[in-house]
Amino acid sequence: MEGLLHSRINPIHATPKQYHSRLVPAFSLFLSKNFTKSPVLFMKGHRSFNSVVASVRPLDASGVGHFDNTLSSKVILQLWRSADAVCFDVDSTVCLDEGIDELAEFCGAGKAVADWTARAMGGSVPFEEALAARLSLFKPSLPQVQEFLETRPPKISPGINELVKKLKAKKTHVYLISGGFRQMINPVASILGIPPENIFANQLLFGSSGEFVGFDVNEPTSRSGGKATAVQKIRKIHGYKALVMIGDGATDLEARKPGGADLFICYAGVQLREAVAVKADWLVFNFADLINSLE
Repeated sequence: MEGLLHSRINPIHATPKQYHSRLVPAFSLFLSKNFTKSPVLFMKGHRSFNSVVASVRPLDASGVGHFDNTLSSKVILQLWRSADAVCFDVDSTVCLDEGIDELAEFCGAGKAVADWTARAMGGSVPFEEALAARLSLFKPSLPQVQEFLETRPPKISPGINELVKKLKAKKTHVYLISGGFRQMINPVASILGIPPENIFANQLLFGSSGEFVGFDVNEPTSRSGGKATAVQKIRKIHGYKALVMIGDGATDLEARKPGGADLFICYAGVQLREAVAVKADWLVFNFADLINSLE
């Protein structure tokens, strides 16, 4: 993003699952010796960010085949209206693109990584395998990630800001649950006013010279079934009576498990993944449908 401040390095013992709610107006690089024998940097960033006005027209329901779940039943509508927590996927849902694909394209490996992403989101390969394979194709360094964030602001999906505001006005808690990386999701959360403790996502790891060394495998979203684990954890901690998951991929659908989401809404306004859409409780192509149904 524009105007990012320079990074600073503070030595601490790694506790990658702990994130503080206070917004910090600069990147902080945290040093750890617990991941490998070499020091590892965890990059986190918070500040006010601007988003790009969507220039890509979202998909609509016309011309994409017939689905019998594009209209909500009274039971589904009641669940949606009474939800005390809503969890959103980020890539191709809250945002118009897949963050890892964008970063890979920026680093010169766009097509190869996009092919892996399509396989992962369709559910044909374990997520952790696809994540490791994609990162190995371009191994983003810390300077590359910082330059990417500075020059490519998030592309927010039309209507998502209004929807989040509407949910928050109803005292509904909003979460972001993503197989993407906190480095790219923190700016999105800042735009939408979602606190860092309501983010469940992966973390890129860097060596002491800023070289890529991997990702934090302790994050639940780093593996298949991870979003379901995150949702179950959220529900157990807070005791929500009605929880909704909204996303476009197979990993989002997995969140609808016992103790997890009561309702899975497939958002196909960016990507229509038929294998996922057909199993959704409710299929929508526009966030306006969800906004209007709250009234």
